[in-house]
Amino acid sequence: MYVRKIIHIDMDAFYASIEQRDNELYRGKPLAVGYAGDRGVVAAASYEARTYGVRSAMPSKTALRKCPHLIFVPARFDVYKSVSNQIMDIFLDYTDLVEPLSLDEAFLDVTENHKALPYATQIAKEIRKKIYEETSLTASAGVSYNKFLAKIASDYKKPNGLFIIRPKDAESFVETLPIERFFGVGKVTAQKMHQLGIKNGADLKAKSEPELVSLFGKAGHMYYMNARAIDDRKVEPNRERKSVGSENTFSRDIDSFEELAIELDEIAKDVVERITRSEFLGRTITLKAKYADFKTITRSKTLLSMVTDYETLYKVGFELMKDIDISAKVRLLGLSIKNTDSIIWHDAIQLSLEFKDWDDFTRLKE
Repeated sequence: MYVRKIIHIDMDAFYASIEQRDNELYRGKPLAVGYAGDRGVVAAASYEARTYGVRSAMPSKTALRKCPHLIFVPARFDVYKSVSNQIMDIFLDYTDLVEPLSLDEAFLDVTENHKALPYATQIAKEIRKKIYEETSLTASAGVSYNKFLAKIASDYKKPNGLFIIRPKDAESFVETLPIERFFGVGKVTAQKMHQLGIKNGADLKAKSEPELVSLFGKAGHMYYMNARAIDDRKVEPNRERKSVGSENTFSRDIDSFEELAIELDEIAKDVVERITRSEFLGRTITLKAKYADFKTITRSKTLLSMVTDYETLYKVGFELMKDIDISAKVRLLGLSIKNTDSIIWHDAIQLSLEFKDWDDFTRLKE
């Protein structure tokens, strides 16, 4: 029997966590991303704010009544988009079958993966570790054999959790699941189900498919299948890879140019192996360095032709490395290749997302 290996990664309070990461005054405090005015809406809430009942898409007035000392900060969608790109690149190191659902969550099919790792749980652990190392943010992961179960699992031990639903446990797990946790069951549908005596997966499973379709229309087919832990949807990749790179966080800070050159050699070899394996073509080489005080710099050079060999990559990387301030000590070094599309995005004024107002944002989150 062919069993797929699906991971769902969901960042923890993504927008709010970025704001707390970037400003130490916000850490450990109830915070909302959004506008506190009369028509304001909470775009995202920190976990500290959630303990007061503050939620995304909540009117700001309501949020302030629940938590009078709530801190509001304006959204920085250009920053959220940039961090999201970092995270998606980590996913693509493991599989090309990545289906983003939003800036902060995605499905991954790792049945066949670039690193030939046998266990999806191992991959989920590595991805969460890399996300934290590169962004200082936490992510929750769910692992199972289909998208429905993987998404439920990622929410099961939030924040910063990992949960696995194995095939042998799936049906019994779904039977105990509150109906509100089922995909596609919102407040209105949940209320209707409760009125019909459907409170959990077992109650839903007791209904026939024709009965569910008559009650809920086309969604009834999905409810019938999900109640039996069945979901045949494939992970549908819809994001073209923009870059390939590799980086290394050193066990100790380095203040020797010769040592950095040795590290660059290993990193460049890894990048060439990755672009060869993925048949990726790009012509902008970017060197990244993070100092001991966590300050990060990048230096880039765009070539006339695509980068395909180690010699070119290492030579350009070595030239770019001459801008590094060795006296500041380096804790991380990275090298990446970007294609033409991402060159335009990187070098132009950073684009904002296409949210014209908070109503647009709220509809997207729903």
